[in-house]
Amino acid sequence: MSSLDPQSKPASARFRLFTPILAGATLRERLLACLGALISIAVTGMIGGYFFGDGIDLPLIVAPMGASAVLLFAVPASPLAQPWSIIGGNTISALMGVFAAHVVHDPVIAIGVGVSLAIAAMSFTRSLHPPGGAAALTAVLGGPAVAHWGLLFPLIPVALNSCVLVALGIAFHKLSWRSYPHVAAPVAANLHGTTDLPSDRRVGFNEQDIDAALVNLDESFDIDRGDLGRLLRQVEFESLVRSNGKILCRDIMSQDVISIEESGTTEDARALLLKHNIRTLPVRSDDGRLIGTLGLRELAHASVSFKDHISPAATASAGDKALSLLPVLTDGHTHAVIIIDAELKILGLISQTDLLSAVARALPAGQSDNRAA
Repeated sequence: MSSLDPQSKPASARFRLFTPILAGATLRERLLACLGALISIAVTGMIGGYFFGDGIDLPLIVAPMGASAVLLFAVPASPLAQPWSIIGGNTISALMGVFAAHVVHDPVIAIGVGVSLAIAAMSFTRSLHPPGGAAALTAVLGGPAVAHWGLLFPLIPVALNSCVLVALGIAFHKLSWRSYPHVAAPVAANLHGTTDLPSDRRVGFNEQDIDAALVNLDESFDIDRGDLGRLLRQVEFESLVRSNGKILCRDIMSQDVISIEESGTTEDARALLLKHNIRTLPVRSDDGRLIGTLGLRELAHASVSFKDHISPAATASAGDKALSLLPVLTDGHTHAVIIIDAELKILGLISQTDLLSAVARALPAGQSDNRAA
């Protein structure tokens, strides 16, 4: 077969045209983006028409709003698509365009000055928004409408269009169960009230490593620094689970699980915890279904009955990969995961000790000895 034959290409190359250009983009996300843009741009134009449709020399909606809608609905987690970036970036850029048009009389030079000033102003005001460049150009080349409204043009219709678009975007994302405005996950805190880093942050890379890598790569990336760190840690975790996927929960769980019925007393629960030297006591209903868990922390506030102090249980299935429990059992709060079946019946329990033993067995031969040396 000829090397030029399309059939000789790898499958990944043949179907690259159909793969999303953005990492993590799904068909559902793209369809939602299309729907959101359709609704928001149409409603923004309708509102503009309501206010400016009686002969006022203003467009119903300025062209940069189309580009803003792409960011707002297609990549809502981008720092460039947040509310201040859209409203501030478009408005400030339009103001820079109006300024350039009034100061520089050569339109060719004015358009360059307008866009360059827009980038500088957006950078200093932390409102960088790519459609802002188009807003600056619109202000320079907008013709009689822009000239007539002068310094008011950045406010009406640019700022007004931007505010309406952002308000519609917030409402749409909330209704479609998407997070917007996007807030990067906060840095994990130590739940024990000490200055130590959480246990999962004491090994591997840290924030200083991320900063050093960004400096050495010498490029700007369209992702929040906090999101970048969260992504890298998730990659580390997925790699660990994949590399040790043969160890399942059923292989390491304790099957003789000490538990208590919901009708038991606080004294009974405390006695079981102390007698068996355990930290987590599953609570089951009369028919054996898991209800939640108890620990000495919960029992410290209970009187005779503990029903109002039962905590939600961390659960997993017997066929789940054991190392997938790492985030739960290292969160500084959870001491055990209850293994249940489809009917919520208790099959077993995996404690922090059980998982630690599994991780130790998963280490390549000699690796623990090398670390100790």
